Amino acid sequence: MALASRFFPKSKQLYGGHILLQQEHAIPVRFFAKEVAPPALKGDEMLKNIFLDVKKKFETAMGVLRKEKITIDPDDPAAVQQYAKVMKTVREKADLFSESQRIQYTIQTRTQGIPDARTYLLTLKEIRIRRGLTDDLGAEAMMMDALEKVEKETKKPLLRNDKKGMVLLMEEFDKINKNLGIQREDLPKYEEQLELKIAKAQLEELKKDALEAMETQKKRIHEGHYTASRAFFI
Repeated sequence: MALASRFFPKSKQLYGGHILLQQEHAIPVRFFAKEVAPPALKGDEMLKNIFLDVKKKFETAMGVLRKEKITIDPDDPAAVQQYAKVMKTVREKADLFSESQRIQYTIQTRTQGIPDARTYLLTLKEIRIRRGLTDDLGAEAMMMDALEKVEKETKKPLLRNDKKGMVLLMEEFDKINKNLGIQREDLPKYEEQLELKIAKAQLEELKKDALEAMETQKKRIHEGHYTASRAFFI
């Protein structure tokens, strides 16, 4: 169950913030386009579909995990890589998002309907903070500076449907990515590095959970022996 809970998190997980921010800021403009929302469903039907979908994904994930061997050793690169490989298999078979895909989806859904670039960038910052990520690269400040430059040139707030203004902003973002050493063709590599960081963090959590469970069991055994010994002498 501890492994399965990794796929349906209820609390904030540890993420590779540095790489994630690289990926997020390397392609921010792709999410400026507005997407068509899926058709609305009635309340009961929607809840039923969600339940059945989650149940199916959970059972699929458990089916994979029962067959795979996992070494809970976050300090062993081979164990981390194997765990990441297993998690990838689970995601593919259960049709689950990777962490980077989940954040991309969050960006898409949270920014729908936002008319201007400034609010969009502020929403990105809010998502980052809520995810517990740090902007070690200082990319957010650079992107805001780029927006200020474009708005100063155009002498008006930049709207997402302003094609000419958006082209100018994209050019400025490309300059930022170049200065940070981020290239679009390297995004799959960044995502792979991110998944390894996540795998290591999850193994560390599993190891901690396992050690705590062992300590709890030892205490129970010790208390049981003490109670039995006391009863014998009474």
